[in-house]
Amino acid sequence: MSLTRCANGHMFSMRKHGSVCPYCSLVVEQASQSDNSKAARALENDKTMPYLGESQGVEAVTGWLVCIEGAQLGQDYRIMAEKNFIGRSEDMHIRIIGDNTISRRNHAVIVYDPKKRNFYLLPGDASGLAYHNNEAVYTPVEMTAYDVIQLGKSKFLFIPLCGVHFEWDNEASEKA
Repeated sequence: MSLTRCANGHMFSMRKHGSVCPYCSLVVEQASQSDNSKAARALENDKTMPYLGESQGVEAVTGWLVCIEGAQLGQDYRIMAEKNFIGRSEDMHIRIIGDNTISRRNHAVIVYDPKKRNFYLLPGDASGLAYHNNEAVYTPVEMTAYDVIQLGKSKFLFIPLCGVHFEWDNEASEKA
C-alpha cells in the first residue's frame, strides 16, 4: 500500500482518497516516482509517536497489602487514594488471583481519605465476608499499620505509607 503525507503530516492512501487529504482536505500534488522513493526513505527515518492524551503523571501509592498466607504468598498490592475495590476480576483496583473463595467483584473495599489521612476497610457487596484482625467486617473499620485482613482463604498484612507522618500533597506543596 502506498501512503502519501500531506503538508500537515497526515498519512493517507492516494489510491483510496485521490489527491485530497481526508483529514484536513488539503490538496496534495501527485509526486513523481523518484520523489516517492525519497518520501519513502524519509518516512523510514521519521518516527510516529502515539498520542496518549493529556499526561497527569503517576498515581501515587498510599499503602500496600502484602499477602502473608494464601495462593499469592509474598505478593504486594498497591493501595491508592480514595476507594480501592478488591476482587478477582480484571476491573478491580486490587486484583487477587489464585484464591477462588474471594469474590470476583467487590469482595471488600479499602479507602484512603486524603483529607483525614486515614484508611478504612469496608465490606463489599459480594457474598463473601472480609475479616479485620479476625473480626468480621459489617461496617467501616479504621485500619492501622500491620493489621491483618482476611479475604477468602488469603490473609494480607496492611502497610500504610501516607498518614500522620507523610502525605503526597504536603510534599509537593513544600517543594513549590
